[in-house]
Amino acid sequence: MGDDTLIQGRYRLLERIGRGGMGEVWRARDESLGRRIAVKCLKPLGTPHGHSFTRVLRERFRREARVAAALQHRGVTVVHDFGDWDGVLFLVMELLEGHDLSRLLEDNKGHPLPVADVLDIAEQVASALAYTHEQGIVHRDLKPANIVRTADGTVKICDFGIARLGHDAGFTARLTGTGIAMGTPHYMSPEQIGGDEVDLRSDLYSLGCVLYEIATGVPPFDLDDAWAILVGHRDTEPAPPRTRRAELPGYLDRIILDLLAKRPEQRPDDARELGRRITAGRTAATSAPHPLPVPSSARSRTLRPVGGRAGMPSWTRGMTTGHKATGTGLRATPPDLGAGLSGARIPRPAGDRPADAATAGPAPDERPEPAPEAAAGLSARHRTGLGLGRLGRWEEAGEVHRAVAAERERLLGPDHPDTLRCRHNLAFNLGRLGRTEDAHRTASEVAAARARVLGPDHPDTLVTRYEVAYELGRLDRWEEALATYRDVAGARARALGPRHPDTLAARYETGVALGRLGRCAEALTVYEDLIGDRARAQGPEHPETLRARHGLGVNLGRLGRWEEALAEAREVCAVRDRVLGPDHPDTLVSHREVAVALGWLGRWSPSLTEYRLVAAVRERVLGADHPVTLVARDDEAHCLERLGRATEAADLYRRVEALRGAAH
Repeated sequence: MGDDTLIQGRYRLLERIGRGGMGEVWRARDESLGRRIAVKCLKPLGTPHGHSFTRVLRERFRREARVAAALQHRGVTVVHDFGDWDGVLFLVMELLEGHDLSRLLEDNKGHPLPVADVLDIAEQVASALAYTHEQGIVHRDLKPANIVRTADGTVKICDFGIARLGHDAGFTARLTGTGIAMGTPHYMSPEQIGGDEVDLRSDLYSLGCVLYEIATGVPPFDLDDAWAILVGHRDTEPAPPRTRRAELPGYLDRIILDLLAKRPEQRPDDARELGRRITAGRTAATSAPHPLPVPSSARSRTLRPVGGRAGMPSWTRGMTTGHKATGTGLRATPPDLGAGLSGARIPRPAGDRPADAATAGPAPDERPEPAPEAAAGLSARHRTGLGLGRLGRWEEAGEVHRAVAAERERLLGPDHPDTLRCRHNLAFNLGRLGRTEDAHRTASEVAAARARVLGPDHPDTLVTRYEVAYELGRLDRWEEALATYRDVAGARARALGPRHPDTLAARYETGVALGRLGRCAEALTVYEDLIGDRARAQGPEHPETLRARHGLGVNLGRLGRWEEALAEAREVCAVRDRVLGPDHPDTLVSHREVAVALGWLGRWSPSLTEYRLVAAVRERVLGADHPVTLVARDDEAHCLERLGRATEAADLYRRVEALRGAAH
């Protein structure tokens, strides 16, 4: 490949801007949209491997690229497209104007970065990892070269999913005769070195290595021999960062050393906890510029939390009431995204207003910190609950969250962030179990508590209000849901920007609520604006852009503009089929929307074809007696009726009812 190569008739390579063990990165131009992009070309598939290996590799690449493309966070590089061109696997990504941390250290002549920059980078990376880990994704190759700081100060992690792909494909170098996969040895966790199973805590160790290097100028084990580095990670305690740079804050020194603990269970529980610790340290440092000796017994009475709320629990010291309190932005404390279990799903409305965001803080709560073993055990059980939820085992997940919430309330207090996180997840699980009233009540209580403790515009508060609104919609209280969605969208726009993925999600749900209220013309305007912003921020073929276009088509139909609705549904369906696959739930929803539009236009024969396609795929994927499959068969029977094929329709209705009865 060289300058001016055109990939798939669309992406023109202009200048190679990077080269590594897995391929090359090019500055490029998307000729269709006229925007600048980056294209990462992985090494050619070549001839050493057989056809079967090549086929498996392509499928793994497709899977991992879809995972990367689904991530939506300002701290994660956006993936627009992917494919296989002339034997080369490629990813199309946003073009980042900035430098990776390796380059920043080089430009600084190997000297460490300013302390303020280290802390800012740590906060932003912690926020991004909190989000990706809650999606069940571990990076596995976090290092300075995979972390970019853009010209506006935003920090982004690159190459999610690609590190695992490289490992599977054998792209990475290996230690001779050992079978140990080698990433960059300076940043590998002990469990990676030992070939053990890795989880999110491996990424935290790698982040500790990165922070050590940008804070001191050298990695924790600065040796030339790869084996010596690996042995250091496995067996040797690193020198405290402050022994290399005395000006580092004590709390940062402690955080980095905790991240570098040899055993995963000795590290911070997760990236969200890491973000809270960094924020608390920074806030404590800035809120007490002239420290005075204060007896420990009196400290809780004399140190007032930000916002003047006296008598708060000890764990709230340094906690802000919103992003304006410290000026560090909402990225300081990552949102509780695990509770949402985001991904392709039914639209999720927003939440109820907090009961009283201006009320005084909770009564003093001076519970002693629980034993580390107890805290670690509760964190592990919390993660188990999240895992059960991702498997759709909502009853079991709900019981885990209920039990952990009760124990955390006993040990930490009812308004401790960890207690509220469990209760938020409990509300989510109750909703998935169809216990809508219970879910709404629990989520409303959590939203009010989070607003009181964290502030009404804190990301965690907004996530819970978003969940409350979803339950409001399921209770058919759409006016309240609409008002809440608009509040959440407005708060996120102020804090994160109008095109941040979280803001766009709330705007989407605003459109859903308007449509449900029959205010279809207003919904149409919301979707039209949203489609443009989604396309600019994430690309015209991103799943969320397509979801917005689907909403547009639905409301065109509600307004009786069925020819336009049909054209929109067909276009969205074709793109979803190509990008997501023919069996993806979103693709099937689009096929059904095509069928609905054809029916309204009196074209029942092609409508029947679409309905049968949807029913057949759902039966194959979900089973003949799955409720969603049975709904699709009902659609098919209705279409047969409209075609005058009453006998076939009656037979199909009887089969559906028999399957429903057997299922109950």
